[in-house]
Parts: sequence; C-alpha cells; structure tokens
Amino acid sequence: MACETRWGILQTMSDQQSTQLGIHMPDTSRGISCGIQLVIQWAVGTVLVVLMGSWLVWWTIHLQRQFAEDEIRAACQRVMPDTVQRCVDTVVIQRGGARR
Repeated sequence: MACETRWGILQTMSDQQSTQLGIHMPDTSRGISCGIQLVIQWAVGTVLVVLMGSWLVWWTIHLQRQFAEDEIRAACQRVMPDTVQRCVDTVVIQRGGARR
C-alpha cells in the first residue's frame, strides 16, 4: 500500500486473525485516513512551493535593484565625485524608483 504506516502492520495482523476466524471486517477507515493524509501532504507541499517561489522572486528583484544601484553609484562617482549620494538619489527618482 502507498499509505502504509506503523498501524498498517497491526491492521494486517487483525485482518489475518479475523480471516482465520471467518469474520470479514470492511476496511473503510484506512482508505479515508490515507486520502486525508494525501490531501494534507499535497497542501503542505503546495504551500512550501508557493513560499519558496515567492521568496525567490523577492530575492531576484532585490538583487536586480542592488546591481542597478551599484551601477548608478559607479557612474555618479565617475561624473560627480563630490555629490555622489545626491546624484544617486536623483537618478533613482528619475528612473521611477523610490528612495528607502
């Protein structure tokens, strides 16, 4: 079985004992718990994938902004070495970004 748990061994033993006695017990509880277990596993997996994907998107945007700001800072350092921070602020604002 795909959802075999530690209780599955006990269930199998009780199934064997009931067959020896000639009693047939329907096995409906295992199917329900197995289905619930699969749904929970899928839900947890989906949430983890969404969280990891969101973090990767945020990290990529952060890196891109950092590299762009470093390039702007280097260009401002070459052109206006006295007022680098003012130049960086002006260029970032002109490009549509906001200063932190």
